[in-house]
Amino acid sequence: MKKSAAHIVREYAFEGVESVGGVSFDGEQVWFAAGDRMVAFDPDSGKTTRTIDVAAHAGTAFDGKHLYQIAEDRILKIEPNTGRVVSTIPSPGGGKDSGLAWAEGALWVGQYRDRKIIQIDPDTGTILRTIESNRFVTGVTWVDDELWHGTWENDESDVRRIDPQTGEVLERLEMPPGVNVSGLESDGGDRFFCGGGSTKNTVRAIARPKRSRS
Repeated sequence: MKKSAAHIVREYAFEGVESVGGVSFDGEQVWFAAGDRMVAFDPDSGKTTRTIDVAAHAGTAFDGKHLYQIAEDRILKIEPNTGRVVSTIPSPGGGKDSGLAWAEGALWVGQYRDRKIIQIDPDTGTILRTIESNRFVTGVTWVDDELWHGTWENDESDVRRIDPQTGEVLERLEMPPGVNVSGLESDGGDRFFCGGGSTKNTVRAIARPKRSRS
């Protein structure tokens, strides 16, 4: 297993935001769950670009067309341009869910205290697969066929890459002491966006480790 210190490249702070839950990226904007609304911002300028008034308590995801948002015991499917909720499905944890990601035509849902990631059908909520973790699971993201998730336990956090078949930890990026991860999303390149955890109005960008090219 590879282990290294996480390299924080930027911090974003938002006035009037009391918590940051799920984090997602639509190719241009970063979205995050802020309790009673979803907030989008430009990752280059840091300026807020959009808000959608909808319950937003935990994970957030984007499938290329729609946003998905965990709202207590439901997952909302949302049209970004209008903010309209087009459908809902039950969340697998019944309100105990944390992270959310889109990959392979499915949703991947973090289960915080159950230390699991569950793959579900995005139309029905049917559970397709369960992956065990050995730490509390917060945010979840896929990038280049790599499955990563955030952890937050005993006031310690890391961002870790795991084997999607076995759950084996392959790589860990350790956050500084007292710096927590509540949501996680890749920009598809060299950055992860992390919800600020106990730093309640913050999103952090950390560097994704470079991969050798064959």
